[in-house]
Amino acid sequence: MSAWKAKRFWKEAAVDECKGGYSIRLDLRLVKTPAKRELVLPTRSMAEVIAAEWDAQEGEINPHLMPATRTANAAIDKVSIQHAEVAEMLAAYGDSDLLCYRAQSPEELVARQAEVWDPLLDWGAATLGPRLEPRTGVIHAPQDAEALMQLRHQTHALNAFELAAFHDLVSLSGSLILGFAAAYQARPTEEIWDISRLDEIWQAEQWGKDDEAEALAAIKKESFLHAARMFTLCRAV
Repeated sequence: MSAWKAKRFWKEAAVDECKGGYSIRLDLRLVKTPAKRELVLPTRSMAEVIAAEWDAQEGEINPHLMPATRTANAAIDKVSIQHAEVAEMLAAYGDSDLLCYRAQSPEELVARQAEVWDPLLDWGAATLGPRLEPRTGVIHAPQDAEALMQLRHQTHALNAFELAAFHDLVSLSGSLILGFAAAYQARPTEEIWDISRLDEIWQAEQWGKDDEAEALAAIKKESFLHAARMFTLCRAV
């Protein structure tokens, strides 16, 4: 016997201004998170996107078609409860940032990494303060402690909604610097995603594409673009 699934019971999803931000009302019923907390969004823009997701539901409710709602739920039910732990986990990426670990060979890949990744490290220095330094090879070499502390403070300063989106930007790219670059719109989001996949793209150029790997990368890219959009909505009017 199949499990019971929730079905659409409302005629209209609307945005209401409330204490602390904006809520979503399904006719007369307020939307709550899976943990039964009030779904209060920080900006009207984010609330309108989430309301549109609810309005688009037909018949059975499909959470997989509601990515903004899922991110907001995660921000409220998970990140807000463990903010310090999540921020600390993401800040730790700075000490093993993708942009800093460079190939020893071949020369073409070494040159491409320097050409593409060095400007992002320069951007990080100009925008965030510290400049992380590249290393050759895969053996871990610690970054400057003061530089990591500055990046740590900026990561912890993000609110729960920003941090929920930032989590995917950093974890999917493997880079704290690229996460900030996407969050702050330093470059087009798709370009930043390609920068994070420089090694994979180079390998595909040499040996051909792997269909399974490309399919997985496409799924991750969609999640990365969504996370960047959610971060922007956190700061929209």
